[in-house]
Amino acid sequence: MKLLRHGEKGSERPGLLDETGNIRDLSAHVSDFNGENLSDQAIETLRQLDVTTLPIIDSSVRIGPCVAKVGKFICIGLNYSDHAAEAGMEVPPEPVVFFKATSAIIGPNDTVEIPRTSTATDWEVELGVVIGKEAKYINEADALDYVAGYCVINDLSEREFQIQRAGQWVKGKSCDTFGPIGPWLVTRDEVANPQALDMQLEVNGHRYQDGNTNTMVYGVAHVVAYLSQFMSLQPGDIISTGTPPGVGMGQKPQVYLKAGDSMHLSIQGLGSQTQQVVDSE
Repeated sequence: MKLLRHGEKGSERPGLLDETGNIRDLSAHVSDFNGENLSDQAIETLRQLDVTTLPIIDSSVRIGPCVAKVGKFICIGLNYSDHAAEAGMEVPPEPVVFFKATSAIIGPNDTVEIPRTSTATDWEVELGVVIGKEAKYINEADALDYVAGYCVINDLSEREFQIQRAGQWVKGKSCDTFGPIGPWLVTRDEVANPQALDMQLEVNGHRYQDGNTNTMVYGVAHVVAYLSQFMSLQPGDIISTGTPPGVGMGQKPQVYLKAGDSMHLSIQGLGSQTQQVVDSE
């Protein structure tokens, strides 16, 4: 299933995308797509519904973030060897882990704001992994059983804040609007192999990123199991698993976002996002 949240910011309602591309409202059957409603049992209950009886929502509706009340927004850095090379960094011997503030989360097509004093706002298309049940000290062989589904993430980054301003990367990753997620949460049964998904990102119609999740250094199962050794993963937590090459920082000369730019990004089977860029007020 392709689960989504529709409506104005702060008033989103749950829905799904049917096989013909219509948005169907699920408000009568589930309160929201937060952690408690992402278990295998909760999703299976929704799967038993007769989708054709659900109300159709006008296609012009705003699509919100596909998960509500995200507890942890965990990111994996330098997880594509070719991206590490373009950044001039070594492939890490273990996954690089950092956090993104949940206040950065916006809908997939919401406006992205360039922070005040920013000189290097960058883009990163990434595969998002949404946890469906508590994972603590789990094995890699079992790790995908703890995944509710997958989504598209744009892990926007301010490179000066991230690299040149000392301390941890979180400063360059957590600015408001730096976490578009969605358009939908694709349940794991629809993603046969998360390590075989094409992914692209364009800015103003120019293709910068064109990769595949098969070039990840550490795959989804490894990352989920690895993180569970250091912290329990809770239902509704999101993991952003890294980006392929083609970010603005890696261009020669470097290219960064400016007001008026438009980004379009997609991952095979998971949908697409389009964001307009403006200066922060």
